[in-house]
Amino acid sequence: MNNLPNCPQCNSEYTYEDGNIYICPECAHEWSMDTNAVSAEEVKVIRDANGNILQDGDTITVIKDLKVKGSSLVVKVGTKVKNIRLVEGDHDIDCKIDGIGAMKLKSEFVKKA
Repeated sequence: MNNLPNCPQCNSEYTYEDGNIYICPECAHEWSMDTNAVSAEEVKVIRDANGNILQDGDTITVIKDLKVKGSSLVVKVGTKVKNIRLVEGDHDIDCKIDGIGAMKLKSEFVKKA
């Protein structure tokens, strides 16, 4: 019936086509139809300080006071951050923190809420 490939990130069977890409409704992963078989090295798994896998849209809690570079502001321990977005690079979380604004965080200083 459904001959679409399972999601390479979460192995969901509910993928669908949108133009020339496949989309997973469960984890929001998108990949090209040209590369049906995505190798394990291409899918980077980002984990929090406790080893839990983080995904786009998760809520996290800061586990260490973090100084904001170029400012006197500090992100305090226990600050909750909703609706994160995972990105490539040294700072692998993009988010907005109330009272501070747009920030990039390292996953090693947060835990999944």
